[in-house]
Amino acid sequence: MTSQTRSRMFVGVIIILLCILPAVSAASVPEYSTRYTITLREDGTALWNVEYRTPLTTDEDLDSFSEYARDLNTIYLPELRDLMQHSAAQAALGTSRQMEVNNFTGNAVVQTSPTGKFGLVTYTFAWTNFARSDGGLSAGDAFVGGMYLAKDNTLIIRYPGGYTVASAEPAPDQTNNGLIWHGLRAFGPGQPQVSLTKPAFPLFIIVFLPVIGIIAIAACVIYRRRSKLPGPDDSDEPEESSVAVLSDADLFSLEEKITNLLAANGGEHYQSGIVKALGLPKSTVSSALKSLHEKGIIQKVRKGRENLIRLVQDNKD
Repeated sequence: MTSQTRSRMFVGVIIILLCILPAVSAASVPEYSTRYTITLREDGTALWNVEYRTPLTTDEDLDSFSEYARDLNTIYLPELRDLMQHSAAQAALGTSRQMEVNNFTGNAVVQTSPTGKFGLVTYTFAWTNFARSDGGLSAGDAFVGGMYLAKDNTLIIRYPGGYTVASAEPAPDQTNNGLIWHGLRAFGPGQPQVSLTKPAFPLFIIVFLPVIGIIAIAACVIYRRRSKLPGPDDSDEPEESSVAVLSDADLFSLEEKITNLLAANGGEHYQSGIVKALGLPKSTVSSALKSLHEKGIIQKVRKGRENLIRLVQDNKD
């Protein structure tokens, strides 16, 4: 790659690439490919990523590219920064929006592939207020002089999730992972023009909101049924009309089972736990507990909607 080619590369990457000169003829484009990726943000900022790729077929090409890479941060990146600041100032006059370009980076590497060696130059920067942000996004008016894509070059405009394309002029060649245009082509002033919209309320929420409500209600019902906490109709105390009447022998046997169960659980247990452990109706257990309470063997301590049953101290031994 000769010094003349290297100079043409710089012009292609920085001037033709960044749309500040009118379209040039295809015959003047050197043999390299460039991909321009513009990622729009919701606030109108555009993150630019410019990738220039050229084959390094001879030792002279490799030496020339190495020289370019050596001077990239000291010569070419500052020139790019000055040029883009001037371009943003001109675009700001044409759009009546305050614009700035900053966060410039540059990198040059040699890549080896099965098809040979290639030089890859990458420039990145951020352009504030590149797009209009007013509930949607509209981009393209900053291309005050239009844009030119050489043969095998590509322009990609990407946009935030949740946005949809209302219009794109001219129509992109592809819409996979962004809006994609391929060269050879020349865009007119203010092109490509892209208009994006975003629903005020996410559409999927509007569609599925009733379903979400039904699922939430069902989940609450299932949780209530599976919860260990008693529900509104699940109090420890049975209805008065359902209190069981036990014989003296059955009552004595049940009282003994309850006291043994309490002793085995450190002297206390919830009434609902006693019912579950004995596998008896609540009314039956309630009758035995009432008898034990009247005899002073147990105490009932109210805990929310449950009764905590405790052995009186003298009965723990």
